[in-house]
Amino acid sequence: MSYIDEVMERVIAQNPAQPEFHQAVREVLDSLRPVIERNEEKYRKEALLERMTTPERAVIFRVPWVDDKGQVQVNNGYRIQFNSAIGPYKGGLRLHPSVNLSIIKFLGFEQVFKNSLTGTPIGGGKGGSDFDPKGKSDNEVMAFCQSFMTELYRHIGADVDVPAGDIGTGAREIGYLYGQYKRITGKYEGVLTGKGLTYGGSLARKEATGYGLLYITDELLKANGMELKGKTVVVSGAGNVAIYAVEKAQQLGAKVVTVSDSTGWIYDPEGIDVALLKDVKEVRRARLTAYAEARPSAQYHEGRGVFTVKCDVALPCATQNELREEDARALVANGCIAVCEGANMPTTRTATDYLIEQGVLFVPGKAANAGGVATSALEMSQNSMRLSWTFEEVDAKLRDIMKGIFASIDSAAKEYGMPGNYVAGANIAGFLKVANAMEAQGIV
Repeated sequence: MSYIDEVMERVIAQNPAQPEFHQAVREVLDSLRPVIERNEEKYRKEALLERMTTPERAVIFRVPWVDDKGQVQVNNGYRIQFNSAIGPYKGGLRLHPSVNLSIIKFLGFEQVFKNSLTGTPIGGGKGGSDFDPKGKSDNEVMAFCQSFMTELYRHIGADVDVPAGDIGTGAREIGYLYGQYKRITGKYEGVLTGKGLTYGGSLARKEATGYGLLYITDELLKANGMELKGKTVVVSGAGNVAIYAVEKAQQLGAKVVTVSDSTGWIYDPEGIDVALLKDVKEVRRARLTAYAEARPSAQYHEGRGVFTVKCDVALPCATQNELREEDARALVANGCIAVCEGANMPTTRTATDYLIEQGVLFVPGKAANAGGVATSALEMSQNSMRLSWTFEEVDAKLRDIMKGIFASIDSAAKEYGMPGNYVAGANIAGFLKVANAMEAQGIV
């Protein structure tokens, strides 16, 4: 049995009932085969893959808080500090009812390679809770966040672990979390990113993941003799990533015709109205039915369906495993030429394999959605230096980082005999930097 297969068996045996984590590890290890085979005995002796697939630390804790009716509620809190070989742990806090240990571990594992690809000195981690901020009052969200940070604060720090936002964790939640951290520790430091501009946040952070997704999509098409201008794009999701992906795509000359949320989706053949979408989702926090009511050209549909719309480029920006094999087949049948992941692992393994087999250009989330964490690293730099860059400065640095990511994954794929396989390229490029750092630091 090969070393990779041995490790995969071990991961499944030691982490039962964690399908998302198994999926993430298998996807990475399978594409690393040509790299591991060159150094198999060395890596086996060092147990490199065993160490890389085991978190350095996993913290699980209860989060008690009191709702507006005076009832005590209890949620589960998590922080997985996966790998610090190239820098302090870095990764978001997800607040969503679906959050469990498997999802946090898969996200933390992915974060290790994503952060490596950015070229910035940050390791990988992830955290969150099964708390749902939707429908909660500001006081309830504050009560939860303060309780959550009352435990989390002892495990994080500007040079130790720097959490950020994620699904369900926006500016409001980051503010409450930061305030409680400062209250407990007495430290005013860059311990969280995605902060408000008045207390150490970075311009362009809100836009960064969506903008970065389009910068790498643009590079992908250019490298393959095409351009984004004039292309029809479908986007799933209607959160932060999706909104700013739509905005940047249209700035670059594409037409985005779909967005979606947890109840349904919009098809707007005239192109998504970004200002209206922002009003519905960022100001009113309403469902997409409100968009359809205000936009005569828009058609609202219940359930799923974004990927059935004819398009040139698909950008899944909602959540894990949303783009399934039947969606991939529909995309191919409709002439889609490229899929770039704006969310974390939004495409199932069978869908990914089918798209690549059919010649669809495919960039995985660990490369395509790295713009958010890259800009978080820029925020950390600004906090450390006690200064603030302009929106244009941050945006220019972001674009350069995304160009660099594409160049590195393209080069790695070619070096290992898989030109155009950007999934393999991303995993290999991310892995090699982390592996070299781990080897240099000894058996820790």
